[in-house]
Order: sequence, then C-alpha cells, then structure tokens
Amino acid sequence: MKFWKMNGAGNDFIILNNLEEHLPAEDFPRLARVLCERHLSIGADGFMVVDAPTQGGDYKMLFFNSDGTMGEMCGNGARCICRYGFENGLAGETQRVETTAGMVTGQRISRRCYRVRLNDPTTIRLDSPVEVDGVTYPCSYVELGNPGLPHAVVPFQGLQEAGQTRLRELGRKLRWHSAFPKGANVNFYELTGEDQLYEYTFERGVEDFTYACGTGTGSVVTVLTLQGKVSGHGVRARMPGGELVIDVEREQDRITDLYLTGPTNIVCQGEVTDEEL
Repeated sequence: MKFWKMNGAGNDFIILNNLEEHLPAEDFPRLARVLCERHLSIGADGFMVVDAPTQGGDYKMLFFNSDGTMGEMCGNGARCICRYGFENGLAGETQRVETTAGMVTGQRISRRCYRVRLNDPTTIRLDSPVEVDGVTYPCSYVELGNPGLPHAVVPFQGLQEAGQTRLRELGRKLRWHSAFPKGANVNFYELTGEDQLYEYTFERGVEDFTYACGTGTGSVVTVLTLQGKVSGHGVRARMPGGELVIDVEREQDRITDLYLTGPTNIVCQGEVTDEEL
C-alpha cells in the first residue's frame, strides 16, 4: 500500500490514493488509528483518502482523525491534498475537492504554497461564554461547512508564555464541554500586533494540541473580523508549526468567502509494510 506523508505548517497527514488501492471504506478508521500512531507506525495528526468524485469535483477527500473518527474537513489537510492532486495529475493549478462538509476549491500559488477557500461559516456565535471549574471564559463558537466543523475561539492573555502544558487540561475540558454538543476544536489565541496573532489549537479527534489548525485559524479570524479587531485581509497567525494567512470577504455581518494560505511539505513517499495490518 503506497502512501505520502505531508505537513502544512506542522499539521501532518498520511495520504492514501484509493483510486489506485481500491480498499473498502470500512477499513479506513482502523488504518487511521494504526498508521497515525507515532510510536508504532508512521505517525500523523490525520489520515486522508483520495477517492472518486461523486459531486462534480476533481476528486473526493475523506479525512480521518488519528483516533479513527471521521472529520468533516481539515484546512491544512485540504491544502496538502491539493498539492498531492496537482503533483499526481488529478487536477490542475485550480481544483475542486469534495469534502464531507462540502466543496472546497484550491489554488496553487507556488511550488510549495497553496491556498484553499474554506467551507462557509454556517454557525457563528460571537458571545458564548463557557464556565470551567468556576471560571467563566469569554468564548465564541463557529461551525464551518455542512455538517459543520465545530470550533471554540478563546482569547488568552499571555498565551505564548503559558505554553501547551498549562493549557492542556483546560483545552480538554473545553473540548468536551456540554456547551458544545458535537464537541469542539479549542482555539486559544492572543493578538500580537496589527492583523497578527498567536494561536494554539487543541484538536478534537487528536485529543491534544497540534502544531497548526487551518480551519481553526479561519474560525479565529472570522470572529476577530466580525468583532472589528482585525481587518480580515492578510491576517497572519503564528503557531508552533509556522505561519498561516487568512483572508475574509464579507458583506456586513455575513462572511461570503474565507481563504487559507500557507506552506506544504512533502515529507516522504513510500510503501506501508506494517505487519499489524
């Protein structure tokens, strides 16, 4: 079974081309769990499958978290899979990718830089405070696409100094909070300058912090744009794995387009010989 491993700003993925492998869909959750385990296999935040399109796209992207659960979409994953699609002749420099949350369009900017139009925000609650252990945290809530990919957006002063260890338990409690019936990816952020921010994301399905989260960054900038705290154009978000850029187009209080731009990296290509499989 052939695979590629890629990362986008440190958010890493294993990609399987099922147009060639022809594996049954029921195998994918177990493959995700086995292959994404960092100590026993290749290791990754997520597992992506390229499959035949059914809705007029160039191909279909199926996304699985490292725990085997299916994700609605993944922004950095979509950027990586667009490069995979271009490099393997599945699509041109502009492509349409079918995802569980709806159609995503991708654009090749340069050899390693790709831009995707994220799924539209379908739910936005700008003022949605959440209480944890007697402390009330200001919070916003965003879902991208349909079915919606859920994101909690949480401001946190001194975020870079706090570090992930201190925030891990809070991130876990917010991720499972009853205020979010679907669970939520928890995006802590701190504004660091004009149209600049720092971000940590505790990801649902990974159940830990990841080096970057594209849909999370899009959700954070959506909230900050509607709150008037950033311009929405060329907003730069730094995170442990690098930097992502978000552009927001809006009509008054409605987001019409949400774009994510950032780097991709082909880490390796190979063949899975895992005897556990």
